[in-house]
Amino acid sequence: MNAGSQYESLKITGGSLFGSEGVESDNPGLLIKNGKIVAMGAEAISANADTTFDASGCVVTPGFIDLCCNLREPGNGQKGNIASETQAAAHGGFTTVCASPETSPVNDSSAVTHLIRDGASSRGSVRVLPVGAITRGLDGELLSDLAGLKNAGCVAVSNGSRGIKNARILRRCMAYAQTFGLTVMFSPENQSLAADGYAHDGQVTTRLGLLGIPEVAETAAVMEMLLLAEETGVKLHLSQLSSGRSVEMVADARRRGVQVTADVAMHQLCFTEEALAGFDSRFHVRPPLRSEADRQALVAGVESGVIDAIVSQHQPHDSAAKQAPLPATEPGLSSIESVLSLGLELVKSGELSRERLLTALTYGPGRIVGLSPELVPGANADLCIFRPTASWQPSEQSLVSTGKHAPLLDRALPGTVELTLVAGRPVWVGNH
Repeated sequence: MNAGSQYESLKITGGSLFGSEGVESDNPGLLIKNGKIVAMGAEAISANADTTFDASGCVVTPGFIDLCCNLREPGNGQKGNIASETQAAAHGGFTTVCASPETSPVNDSSAVTHLIRDGASSRGSVRVLPVGAITRGLDGELLSDLAGLKNAGCVAVSNGSRGIKNARILRRCMAYAQTFGLTVMFSPENQSLAADGYAHDGQVTTRLGLLGIPEVAETAAVMEMLLLAEETGVKLHLSQLSSGRSVEMVADARRRGVQVTADVAMHQLCFTEEALAGFDSRFHVRPPLRSEADRQALVAGVESGVIDAIVSQHQPHDSAAKQAPLPATEPGLSSIESVLSLGLELVKSGELSRERLLTALTYGPGRIVGLSPELVPGANADLCIFRPTASWQPSEQSLVSTGKHAPLLDRALPGTVELTLVAGRPVWVGNH
């Protein structure tokens, strides 16, 4: 089977199927025609198909959905582009990615939104859902044309990784978005408290003399956003939480009826501030990696469902961006190709169930952006087939992304993606 060529018909047999109830069961058989799932079970098994895929030993799941991915286009061509980064997403099992508004120029107008959509249509391997900038230029001052962004195809609005210093403007942003039924995605950070920090304000920063970002820089922003969301009635999505206290506040707000969802980057579930102990610039990320207690609380938040989604927070960089002294390097990991594998390591260690991992990569993020990633007759054939017992090793040769600064480069990781389909079209084919 060749990536990119549309199947006339495809039958998938064997293996297990991850269903909409968050339950994994034996795969009854799937028949795909013209980009749709047309039959399941006995009808699919008995049907003739041009191509058959034996998924024995694999898991068949809806395609993964990433709520935070930097495609570096328009602009930043040396760091990646729509073609390279959507192909990396397909390698990771993702069939849909939400494109961050942090582009050059910023996606704060319908013109830029259309530019992203046109590029994704002509050169993208997976579905690309643009996220618009809630303020012009992401400067946190003047509101963007939210109606225009929504009409152009933006599924949500965000201020990217940049905070909004003025609470009055933040309140106005939420009220304006609510009138258009737009979800606001904010990465909570009080910029005054974060100041010039670039690592968690804890034991490692003290030992190494690094400038720290205290936990309260996040929790103060979370509380402010929750209170304003409660008042305005906007659908609030808190993106890339990094502290256990934030998880507690989200759970409490939900009990009060606040419309709030949340996600966490996979690297926050797997690594702590200790990853910076050797001045490893790969782990200069924002928000910073925090304590082991925070990491455990975030994992527990995913397992309990308080955290709805796991994101890649994929930020490809050219090598020069990560080779300066740690404070001068650019934050972010090239992570979208290793999200599944890192999650499977958490499953193997007993910290996270496979059902919750897959839910947080499919149905959880799908609900936030209005998608129903069901594997049922009539649905788009967006799916991922992965082999949990096989392994691969990230390297400059095996990574598809322009960014080669993956979280782990020195050992084999569990889980290989054998097939990624977008509307029945194979966008990644492994060594099956």
